[in-house]
Amino acid sequence: MLLELSPFIFEIGGFGIRWYSLLLAVSIAVGLYYFIRNGVKHGIDEDSLYNIALISIIGGMIGARIIYVATNLGAYAGDLLEIIRVDHGGLSWHGALLGGVLAAWAYAARKKIDLKMIMDLAVPGLALGYALVRVGNIFNQEVLGRPTGFGLERHPAQLYGTAIGVGLLILHYILSRRPRPSGYLFWTFFIYNTVFRALIEDSVREEHAVFFSLYINDYLGVGLLTLVQLLAIPLIVFGFWMRRRAVQSSKPSAT
Repeated sequence: MLLELSPFIFEIGGFGIRWYSLLLAVSIAVGLYYFIRNGVKHGIDEDSLYNIALISIIGGMIGARIIYVATNLGAYAGDLLEIIRVDHGGLSWHGALLGGVLAAWAYAARKKIDLKMIMDLAVPGLALGYALVRVGNIFNQEVLGRPTGFGLERHPAQLYGTAIGVGLLILHYILSRRPRPSGYLFWTFFIYNTVFRALIEDSVREEHAVFFSLYINDYLGVGLLTLVQLLAIPLIVFGFWMRRRAVQSSKPSAT
């Protein structure tokens, strides 16, 4: 049985503030604080940091929405206005990463700022954002887990995602305690986020239909392989390749 939770913190007339929006804003604010503080410590001027953060957030939101809508066109065919209603949820994680990195790259190249250092600085905000947005998904009644035949009526897929985000935040803290090649921390985050999502979260998400029937267990509420899991394989290979390139460079990381 789904929890009877309101997606709104409060509503006044036709206007309301959603938990999803608040949690997303909190993750952006905390990530921005860390990003600016540590970027200044490593010699990047504050104005450039604010600029690159702003365009990365905008690029990330645009990329996240475009990829999500593109992969769920049927859900928006009857109401095109719903495409811009980001407050209703519906953001693609990899779309956010792609949009944010492309926006950051455009600015960093023009200002001759080390993009890999910028990406490392963004990891805490990304990990926290992943954890908190999954909590917001609970209030929106989305990212639902598959039904099971044991104790739980369905998997709490959102909480699995939150645990992944918290785990990646802890991993980043441990790795950043000693110098790393610039870019190493971001690509490590990318690799393990993709691995944990594919193995844990995507195995039990109801909306992710099995694309190739490798293993299906209705009692456990597990289905393999979904399209997301198949796409994770080249993404993981790409992540390891990029991290290896970072290791081969000698420039120290920003964290």
